[in-house]
Amino acid sequence: MTPPASAAPAPTAEHPAAVAPEPAAGPGTAVGPGGAPHTNPSALRASARIAAVPDGRGGVALPVLRGEGPLALRRLRPDDGARARVCLVGAMSAPLGGDALALSADVADGAGLTFTTAAATVALPGRSGAAATYDTRLGVGEGAVLHWLPEPLICARGSDLRQTTRVELAAGARLVLREEQVLGRAGEPTGRLATRLTVHRAGRPLYDQELRYGPGVPGWDGPAVLDGNRAAGQLLVVDPAFADHPVQPRVLGPGAVLVPLAGPAALVSAVAPDALGVRRALDSAATTINAVIRP
Repeated sequence: MTPPASAAPAPTAEHPAAVAPEPAAGPGTAVGPGGAPHTNPSALRASARIAAVPDGRGGVALPVLRGEGPLALRRLRPDDGARARVCLVGAMSAPLGGDALALSADVADGAGLTFTTAAATVALPGRSGAAATYDTRLGVGEGAVLHWLPEPLICARGSDLRQTTRVELAAGARLVLREEQVLGRAGEPTGRLATRLTVHRAGRPLYDQELRYGPGVPGWDGPAVLDGNRAAGQLLVVDPAFADHPVQPRVLGPGAVLVPLAGPAALVSAVAPDALGVRRALDSAATTINAVIRP
């Protein structure tokens, strides 16, 4: 990965933790309301990349583990030899309005990776009023396993974030992907969030969902969507074992449902008053799914 040639911005009130940022994090051009280009001298452009490959000894090597600016990556001690573990540590406040962040992970054939974050990601407003973007791209090879388990995304008051996650899976790949959104910090209204998750398996579409919350989005807080709840989440599990052991649709409790997907895959969707309620629902669903595909 070749870092951008521009220099990093000086620490500002918008990025208070930007003490000695990595050189590759620099100013960028954001997209303002209506899609018009907006130059924001305090905006960040930063990216991070992970590559996991078999090490030839029954474990997993990480030949690429690079991060810029707020996207600092750290290798953790693996739970077992089957999957490497990587944690993203926020090195500065991001994303703020106008920031453009990108994260990619490639898991080679036969490798395994578990990804986590050290804390929740907090989307904050910027001075320009432009939206921030956070783009994640994941690739999982034949016989490979990816557990993508970040902590929740919190949309603070006044923030505007456009988040995309794109996943490409081989036919024999396995995926466990968790997403959680918290709309507003304690005692404050939410910012605006647009998030889209697309998954392809063996080159064919498996799942494509876009969600929008916050000011200006019709009906987002109504009975057909959140119904007054302030946290939402989903757990997507893709595993060839579902071909022989499909899950059955079921209601898992107030605000949580499990449905099978063609793929083979299973999806859990949950809403709750807070992040803890969503996490409990998704963790309980994971136990239910594991009992089906690993009897």
